[in-house]
Amino acid sequence: MLLLRAFISFLVLPGVVAGLVPALIVTRDVHRGPGSDWGWALLVPGFCLLLWCVRDFYVSGRGTLAPWDPPRRLVIVGLYRRVRNPMYVSVLTLLLGWSLAAGSVRVAGYAAVVVLIFHLRVIYYEEPHLRKLFGAEWTAYAASVPRWLPRLRVTKG
Repeated sequence: MLLLRAFISFLVLPGVVAGLVPALIVTRDVHRGPGSDWGWALLVPGFCLLLWCVRDFYVSGRGTLAPWDPPRRLVIVGLYRRVRNPMYVSVLTLLLGWSLAAGSVRVAGYAAVVVLIFHLRVIYYEEPHLRKLFGAEWTAYAASVPRWLPRLRVTKG
């Protein structure tokens, strides 16, 4: 049942934000440029990284990416050892890839709005909520892992 919930939340949340909405924007963007293959160089890894995050939420956290069915344990494995919000970073990578591949400034504008929404959600909801749920474990994690820019080296521990 958890696997089905994880799959549905994947389709509903990043599927809409990073799939359906940019596709609709692109189809209606009459000012699109020719696009660039560099977009695909971001779309493919962005999608793979997103799947990795969803897997870690499922396996390590025993939950989904959906706010209504969150992980039961703090997820600090995989990409979460390098950056606190790799799922959001992956979605933003996908949106940038869309913008470049389709030559759409409008998708880039949409991505800018999504960045702001993600940041405000993290600052005002997610981090205070995680602090309440996981206490000292969250505080130690937040102190050692950056919020947005992935660190290249991970310390053992």
